[in-house]
Amino acid sequence: MASSASDTHDAILGTLEEARRQFLALVDEVRPELHRYCTRMTGSVADGEDVVQDTLARAYYQLSELKELPPLRPWLFRIAHNRAVDRWRHDAYLKTEPLDAASEIADDEAREPDQALARHQAVHAALSLFLQLAPAQRGCVILKDVLDHSLEEIASELELSVPAVKAALHRGRVLLRELSEVAPPPTPARAFQPALVRYASLFNAHDWDGVRAMLADEVRLDLVSRRKAAGRRNVAPYFGNYAKLPDWHLVPGWLDGREVLAVFSPPGAARPNYFIELSWQDDRVSAIRDFYYVRYIAQEAQIEFD
Repeated sequence: MASSASDTHDAILGTLEEARRQFLALVDEVRPELHRYCTRMTGSVADGEDVVQDTLARAYYQLSELKELPPLRPWLFRIAHNRAVDRWRHDAYLKTEPLDAASEIADDEAREPDQALARHQAVHAALSLFLQLAPAQRGCVILKDVLDHSLEEIASELELSVPAVKAALHRGRVLLRELSEVAPPPTPARAFQPALVRYASLFNAHDWDGVRAMLADEVRLDLVSRRKAAGRRNVAPYFGNYAKLPDWHLVPGWLDGREVLAVFSPPGAARPNYFIELSWQDDRVSAIRDFYYVRYIAQEAQIEFD
């Protein structure tokens, strides 16, 4: 009887894991685009990936309630937009504008920035500038000028009318242009915490005993989009896997104001392939977020090195 129950349990887990793999394969092509959108909606590369993960989890859960699969791209972007706005509001950002309010704005195309110029400004604007746009404006500018969606697609993705999209797009472009013309404040002097530098040095030297000695007892690992683990013993295989990988090098850097470890593979690469983010508790590593399996994240990561 016990064996039968165990077999049933294993079969259910196997079925669920296979369904998850099929779902991730289905959305794989859309994920990089979702991340570009969520990064600008949240103002952070790492937070943007959090919203992507949340979006996919929400979409996977909703699948069981649907009789048929909706058009994939607008459905995912609709969920992503709502999750990003929820996160934005949760973070108590004060500038708010209901989505419906966009329809109350006159569509004054005479004052519209040149579309090519607007696209250039949106693609190259600092992520923090997007947070100064209200949600409707932000979403429309990103979808149109960064991701090149049509007005009709944006209307479907954000559940707005086309006139409302045009109005929000106009106001968002004008505001983003004005913000881009303001010189950013100088970057204050900063230094990496010694523990981060030591961790990188030990990691690069393949001193795995030294690295493990820096871990908190209840350290948590998030190998983003692949697996999670908790506790020293369960996290240990993670370092063994890195020991088998050739030609990589960790360099401390700054990303969106946070300390990260940029991973260059091979070590002389012009740009990092991905990055690792650590959390600390009394000079011990309490959490590891490794973006090895979502390398599209590096496309948006403007990592600064001192």
